[in-house]
Amino acid sequence: MIFIVICVTGCSNLGYYWQNTQGHLAVMNAAKPVQEWLDDAQTPDAIKRRLALSQRIREFASRELALPSNASYRRYADLKRNAVVWNVVAAPLFSLQLKTWCFAAVGCVGYRGYYNEADAKLEAERVKAEGFEVNVYGVPAYSTLGYMNWAGGDPLLSTFIGYPEGELARMIFHELAHQVLYVKDDTMFNESFATAVERLGGQQWLAQNGSEAARKEYEAFDSKRREFRTLTLRTRERLAQVYKQNTAIAGKESAQSATESIANQKLQVMQQLRDEYAQLKTSWSGFAGYDRFIANANNASLGAQAAYDELVPQFEAVFEKKGKNWKEFYQAIQSITPLPKDERRKALLAMTQ
Repeated sequence: MIFIVICVTGCSNLGYYWQNTQGHLAVMNAAKPVQEWLDDAQTPDAIKRRLALSQRIREFASRELALPSNASYRRYADLKRNAVVWNVVAAPLFSLQLKTWCFAAVGCVGYRGYYNEADAKLEAERVKAEGFEVNVYGVPAYSTLGYMNWAGGDPLLSTFIGYPEGELARMIFHELAHQVLYVKDDTMFNESFATAVERLGGQQWLAQNGSEAARKEYEAFDSKRREFRTLTLRTRERLAQVYKQNTAIAGKESAQSATESIANQKLQVMQQLRDEYAQLKTSWSGFAGYDRFIANANNASLGAQAAYDELVPQFEAVFEKKGKNWKEFYQAIQSITPLPKDERRKALLAMTQ
C-alpha cells in the first residue's frame, strides 16, 4: 500500500493532510534502529528473534531480489495497536470500480487512509451518504516510496513483525517493491506488481532459507488463501456480468424495474459467495480467517481485493519470460510505465505471449 504524507501549497483538504503528517511523524518518532532493540534487555526475546529474522530477510531482499538497499526496514516501532492506518474504500452500488481520491504527490488512488480508526469510519459514513458501498479495514504496513529514506526510511512495525516467517518476508518484499515502481493514477498496476514480487520473492526466500516447519506453515496458510482468492475472483466475474447488463436492461424497462432486476441478481451472487465460502470452510479444519471479509463483502471490498490480485498472473508470467531474472523483470515492467493506462495493460499482456 502507498501512503504519502507530503503536502504542497494549495492542498484542498489541509485537515486530512495534517492528520497524515502528524500520524506518520508519530510512527517515525517511535522507530529505533533494530540493533538498539536487540541490545535492550527490556525487549522480549520473541521480538528479538523476529527482528533478527527481519534483518536476514531485508538483506536477502536486496541481495537476491534486487530490491533497493537503503534505510527502509532497518528500524522498528512498537505502535501498540493492531493497524498502522485504516483504509476507506468505496464503489458504486452496481460496479466494482473503486472510487478514487487524488493527492498532489501520488495522483489518484482507490483508497483513503487514516491513522485514527474513528476518523476512517466517519469518512466512510460520509461517502456512504453519497450512495456508495463502503468498507473500512486495518492496514499493517505502507510504503512512502522511498521519499522518507533520508529520515530513516519506512520502519518495521509491531503490526506485522509477529507474522509467520513466509508472511513477514512477503510483507517486506511487497513494500520494498513499491520503491522499485510506482505509476500515478493506477492503483491496480502498482499493487498487483508489488503482490507479484511478494509472492515470487516469498517463495524464493522459503526455498533457500526457510526451515521445513516454516515452509509447511506457509503452505498450509497459502493454500487456503489461493482457494479463497479463486472463490472471490469467481464472485467478481459473476458480478461483472450482472452489472454489464445494467445499461441494456435500462433501455428496455423502466429505471425502477431495471434497478430492481440488477439488485436481485446481485443479492443472488452475494448469497452464492456466502454459501460457497461455507462449503470451502468445511475443508479448513475450523480456520476462520476470512469470516470478517465475507460478513462485510460488498463491491468496495471486492474491488479493493481486485486491485491487489487482478494483474498478478500477468506479472508472474513476465517474470518467467525473463528467465526469473529480477533486474530484467523490473526493467521490462518499468519500460511500459510511461504508457497511458489502457496501452500499459495491453503492453503487459503482450509481454506474456
